[in-house]
Amino acid sequence: MLILQNISYTHPNKELLFDNISFTVNNNEKIALIGNNGTGKSTLLKIIAGELQPSNGQVRCNSEPYYIPQVFGQYNHFTIAQALQIDEKLTALKEILEGNVSENNLNVLNDDWAIEERCNNALKHWQLIDLDLSQKMETLSGGQKTKVFLAGIAIHQPELVLLDEPSNHLDNAARQLLYDFIQSTSCTLIIVSHDIKLLNIISIVFELSKRGINVYGGNYDFYAEQKQIEQNALNQDLHSKEKALRKAKEKERETLERQQKLDARGKKKQEKAGVARIMINTLRNNAENSTSKIKGMHTEKIDGISQELQELRSVLPDIDKMKFGFDNSLLHKGKILFNAKNINFCYDDEFLWKQNLNIQIISGERIALKGANGSGKTTLIKLILGKLEPKVGTLSRAENKSVYIDQDYSLINNELKVYDQAQQFNTAGLQEHDIKMRLNRFLFTSEDWDKPCSVLSGGEKMRLMLCCITIGNQSPDSIILDEPTNNLDIQNIEILTAAINEFKGTLIVISHDEHFLEQINVERTILL
Repeated sequence: MLILQNISYTHPNKELLFDNISFTVNNNEKIALIGNNGTGKSTLLKIIAGELQPSNGQVRCNSEPYYIPQVFGQYNHFTIAQALQIDEKLTALKEILEGNVSENNLNVLNDDWAIEERCNNALKHWQLIDLDLSQKMETLSGGQKTKVFLAGIAIHQPELVLLDEPSNHLDNAARQLLYDFIQSTSCTLIIVSHDIKLLNIISIVFELSKRGINVYGGNYDFYAEQKQIEQNALNQDLHSKEKALRKAKEKERETLERQQKLDARGKKKQEKAGVARIMINTLRNNAENSTSKIKGMHTEKIDGISQELQELRSVLPDIDKMKFGFDNSLLHKGKILFNAKNINFCYDDEFLWKQNLNIQIISGERIALKGANGSGKTTLIKLILGKLEPKVGTLSRAENKSVYIDQDYSLINNELKVYDQAQQFNTAGLQEHDIKMRLNRFLFTSEDWDKPCSVLSGGEKMRLMLCCITIGNQSPDSIILDEPTNNLDIQNIEILTAAINEFKGTLIVISHDEHFLEQINVERTILL
């Protein structure tokens, strides 16, 4: 059992990330931990794993967690065996089998005579047959690194497993292995993920937000239904408050107009009756005080409703506050953008594809580019963009304006500030206030304009990239997305989906995220 009591975490810069987080996870439960970027999901996993200490509160766990992080760069200088923390056991086993039956070797091995067999079986299960445990982690792809740590579950056989975005770099075959593991294992699982297919095979959702942890007793679809009910209630409250604000302002106007008419009528009567000037001044002051008092009462009421309305709007999902504003591509639909006949490419004098490719891409198409890791998807993209030329075959490219957006958003210059980055795309000669207005549309307020791009999260970089595209004097004819959802939370995936669905040009997407491909209405698949 895992128990978290009143956990808080404050960044070294004194910024509070979350406060007073408490929950219990029972043995064999499988929990999906979701929330927007920046709410602290990865930090919370690290606290449970013991890699970070909370600022306050207690973590109690009756077994040692096995933690699979989202980023593996810190292991690059390790061998695979060292990264999995099995190198000493394997060395001890080898020395024992060679006759060195020392007390130290026996203590290190700790009667785990099946360690080598478990390693081989685990690596084989995760399709890592050709790996040598002595090779460095830096020689592996992102997907291979993830699978190495997933293999570690079978090797170490923990009771509690913590997984941070485990499907990010996996191809479809490896994702299916991951889904099968989640469904069949008896381990207790806590998984941070934005993979909807994965989230739908887990029966409990924990949502981490600025307001703490909310628990939903169902899979992601159930959670989404409940959130929609909450959203509908919020929209109804917003509508009611907006209506109340209009009525309050109208009431104030009517009351003040009526009071002014009464005051004017009273003044005329006083003048006709010949009331002394000193008395008239006193009566006028009384009338002004009365009007001021009435106005103050109405202002207080209006301010109260406005404050409530502002609080309701502050919890609106970001996607409801955004406006994209893509112009249509100038290319007519049906124009041949890319036509390849019997093309192939070589690396080290070896052809990349067993069979030459014949591919045609038509303007306005929405295409998914699929294939296992190493199948040549990125190479084909470079051929489409004209960054590479084929070694054999012929191809033609129509002149068009293309934007290639990779998962690291490398078109964003980390050395620039947010406003200066937007200005880089200002080919239309927009004025400063126009650019700032566009930034506001993509949720970058005046507080963000001078931020360096290097501190932006994946979701913020994605929004800035979309903003930059709309600032140009013409929307691109084609957008190519390379694993666009890898570093995004669910809310930012929804924002990206909405933006892509508003875009009317040609779309080519490399993605293993089937739910995302379905949501953006992909019409055709090129399988390598």
